[in-house]
Amino acid sequence: MNILVTGGAGYIGSHAVKLLLRAGHRVVVLDNLCTGHRESVPPEVPFYQNSLTDREKITAVLREHKTEGVMHFAAFIEVGESVREPLKYFQNNTAGAVGLLLAMKEAGVKKLVFSSTAATYGEPDETPIVETSRQAPINPYGRSKWFVEWILRDTVKSDPEFSFTALRYFNVAGAAKDGTIGEAHHPESHLIPNILYAAMGKKEKICVFGTDYPTPDGTCIRDYVYIEDLISAHILAMAAQKPGEANFYNLGIGHGYSVREMLDAAEKVTKSSIPIEYGERRAGDPAVLYASSGKIQQELGWKPQVTDIEEIIATAWNWHSRHPNGYAV
Repeated sequence: MNILVTGGAGYIGSHAVKLLLRAGHRVVVLDNLCTGHRESVPPEVPFYQNSLTDREKITAVLREHKTEGVMHFAAFIEVGESVREPLKYFQNNTAGAVGLLLAMKEAGVKKLVFSSTAATYGEPDETPIVETSRQAPINPYGRSKWFVEWILRDTVKSDPEFSFTALRYFNVAGAAKDGTIGEAHHPESHLIPNILYAAMGKKEKICVFGTDYPTPDGTCIRDYVYIEDLISAHILAMAAQKPGEANFYNLGIGHGYSVREMLDAAEKVTKSSIPIEYGERRAGDPAVLYASSGKIQQELGWKPQVTDIEEIIATAWNWHSRHPNGYAV
């Protein structure tokens, strides 16, 4: 297929490009590089540095490359920032998706795989979380993605040829197994890279927020899905779509690891002692969050291949060890 990847220079998008090429697809990347890295995209892949607000340009790109489907990753992802600057998130994540959909409509592109988030569930009433669990996002980031899900539902109702799959991620982790691309956010807010920065001496310490949760070791438990497994789900979803379909799937491994378990695993992988500071709980942090991915396993045959947290962390450590400054020379 001819596939446009928006946000294809970002952490998740660049892995999508890599695995789509490996699967034999023809890929085009659109990214404004406000958080992405041009170096993460193979030089032979057509690349357009554009914003989703430039609808005419996106339409032209879709037509020029005879695009058959879009994987949409371009979004801001920082929860704290979304609280401070909600309009930034609604403009980029929500209005940006509308601009993309209008361009797709003009170019006659009818397939979309959308990068959604577990944040649409907010503080869940049940675990494991299933696709029919109540959605009540508690921050502008989660709402910016939730609104897009509703926009997509309405788009399918208005156009029976259009189809989409919204994939609700839990914690995405790891790097390409060959160590060529990985996670490089500035600033970095994700747990695994920050733990590894502490192991490398790039970060003074790791702060563990809360040690009195009702979990076996008192720290929060989260579901971590390996990046290449996550992308394999996107490829399956794109291939399986039929006109008029509206699909929603959780992506996780079905159980969680605590913050303490993550630290212990990282110390084993890096063979180093990681400095830790223990602090108070953060407001709004649930004790346990993990997904049921039974629906996508049953309907699309997806199954996560890498679920051992030491193995996942080892892929990230391989990347960070090779690229201590990220993509910077």
